[in-house]
Amino acid sequence: MAEQLTKLETSVYQYLLDFTAEKTYQPSIRDIGKEFKIKSTKTVSDLLQSLARKGFIERDPARSRGVNLLGFGGALKTQPIPFYGRIHAGEPALLAEHRHGFITMDRRFVPAESAFFLRVNGDSMIGRAILDGDYVMVNPATKAKDGDIIAARIDDEGTVKTYRRRGETIVLEPANPADREIQVTPSMDFGVLGVVCGVFRPSQVEVPGAPLPS
Repeated sequence: MAEQLTKLETSVYQYLLDFTAEKTYQPSIRDIGKEFKIKSTKTVSDLLQSLARKGFIERDPARSRGVNLLGFGGALKTQPIPFYGRIHAGEPALLAEHRHGFITMDRRFVPAESAFFLRVNGDSMIGRAILDGDYVMVNPATKAKDGDIIAARIDDEGTVKTYRRRGETIVLEPANPADREIQVTPSMDFGVLGVVCGVFRPSQVEVPGAPLPS
């Protein structure tokens, strides 16, 4: 999962998006410093470097303003959300090389800067209105509780299921009587990727990438 942004990093990232959408060019380091009352250009540069390290921007020393906003779509108050086509065994489960692109969303519907999209393959969650081919937005910043729909990893396979606790046992429950539940055992390489916070159903427009098994 992507590393969480600090409060200041979130504000700077959103400022970069909005400034660029409104003015069609990116703010300079001095612009950023002035906006956030940061006197040191090195401090601003360190903030940008942290955003780059966490996968939200790329730094380009060959350009005067030196920032590439990954997935930027140009509309005001929007945010590019990464879409992953594969899950990686172990941590981190989401790698940049498995990112198939971005889906730009109105920021009001994005619960956390670390939110991401996965695509569902199969009908194991049809009883919870999650269908084959849907895109689920996942919030890794929310801790899963009993009854939540989650995205999880078992080895390098992804799955979307209802999270249940039965005593000390974690159970991944489908919403289709034709499917069996999964009991998580200590021998499994298991991890919760996050809580599903949105379901999006495309009609004809497709986002490229491999599907996530469900």
